[in-house]
Amino acid sequence: MAIVETITVGEDEAGMRLDRWFKAHYPGLAFGALQKLARTGQVRIDGKRVETSARVMPGQMVRVPPLPTDLKESARPQSDKQPAQEGDAAFLKSRILFEDADVIVLNKPAGLSVQGGSGVTRHVDAMLESLIDSKGQVPRLVHRLDKDTAGCLVIAKRRSIAAALAATFRSRSARKIYWALVAGVPHPRQGKISTWLAKDEENDGEKMRVARHGEQGAAHALTHYSVVDQAAQSLSWLSLKPTTGRTHQLRAHTAHIGHPIVGDPKYFDKKDWELPGGMQNKLHLLARRIVVPHPGGRGIIDVTAPLPPHMKQSWNLLGFDTSAYDPEIEEAIED
Repeated sequence: MAIVETITVGEDEAGMRLDRWFKAHYPGLAFGALQKLARTGQVRIDGKRVETSARVMPGQMVRVPPLPTDLKESARPQSDKQPAQEGDAAFLKSRILFEDADVIVLNKPAGLSVQGGSGVTRHVDAMLESLIDSKGQVPRLVHRLDKDTAGCLVIAKRRSIAAALAATFRSRSARKIYWALVAGVPHPRQGKISTWLAKDEENDGEKMRVARHGEQGAAHALTHYSVVDQAAQSLSWLSLKPTTGRTHQLRAHTAHIGHPIVGDPKYFDKKDWELPGGMQNKLHLLARRIVVPHPGGRGIIDVTAPLPPHMKQSWNLLGFDTSAYDPEIEEAIED
């Protein structure tokens, strides 16, 4: 005999949409059938009628009516969306630098957007849907990287972990090191770049500019830099340590001091400058290393990403030796 079930929402299900909660617990229940059950008041939360878009919270009681055994998800050709999802999961897993029960750190390739936007059809945020777990939890982005920046991208496996990591990034407890190849050699060889940055909208998207203190929409940005190696006076390898996390901060800051990043289509402003032979005209910027307290209180997560292919090619051409340099992240000055 069919019976009514009452299920308590778990801690890790906080904030889930009711339809996703049902998909996790009853994967054979079609969405249309769930909508009908909710519309007729057969599905309730804490005794109250709800819509399928409602968010559930830990401790709430979900009323689940008797479910017909012949209710199945609507038929979908095997060649439709599922193969793409499977491909996304395999791709993301191939890019994992670190993973435990709470956190993933991906080695994001250059050219892959982190989030969607105008004309963007493939991006990390959508691909994370392919890693949904048995409880309906979809991994979540914690911070961002520009589309053409490669390297360490932190992902939280659950909402509670995402909230903890977001707080860590806001408090600047996370330490980040980027590597870049820039035109010329900065003087002094070590220093900091402190400016106010404001956003301008252009035909090809947003661009940051150095603004005046107090200007509307301007935010303070601070970057520490160090010259690691150089090729005569024409090119140099920089280690960059951003204290703040503004849009395009490193790209705008290096251009501001007269040493834009090689391959940057927005900020490289050197006239009559020629790309050395054998180098690819791609952004030479890598999120090399990230160090962050574990959100579960289990020590420190410390992850390093390898050079992407186009940067490795340039490093080899210039004779830069990555094995001879291991950045000390603790040296970043806090202001």
